[in-house]
Amino acid sequence: MQPETLRLLLAGEIAKGNVLTTAQVAGIMAAKKTHELIPMCHPLLLTGIAVELEPVEGEHAVDITATVHLSGKTGVEMEALTAVAVAALTVYDMCKAVDRGMRIHDVRLVSKTGGKSDLTA
Repeated sequence: MQPETLRLLLAGEIAKGNVLTTAQVAGIMAAKKTHELIPMCHPLLLTGIAVELEPVEGEHAVDITATVHLSGKTGVEMEALTAVAVAALTVYDMCKAVDRGMRIHDVRLVSKTGGKSDLTA
């Protein structure tokens, strides 16, 4: 995003409200509704969801990380990826009035443990 956009976000001066908190809540809600959004994803009883948004002033960006837990025998990578994507879309939506040139990029799975496959990047 533009440096001024991040400055406004950090100062709490975005007209739509607290961007980071709203995006965090949106990400958590999205993880819970992944099965409604992504075909072939099953509803899961998630035991934990954390969505963290960290402003990176030198890059004029917000890093978003989601961690999802489940006590069952399936993976929750789709829930984590959905959480990050929706949190990023929320940041965009809330800030687009001042910066339509923002980009969402590098959404990726960092690690997955448990389930049929156990992947760690």
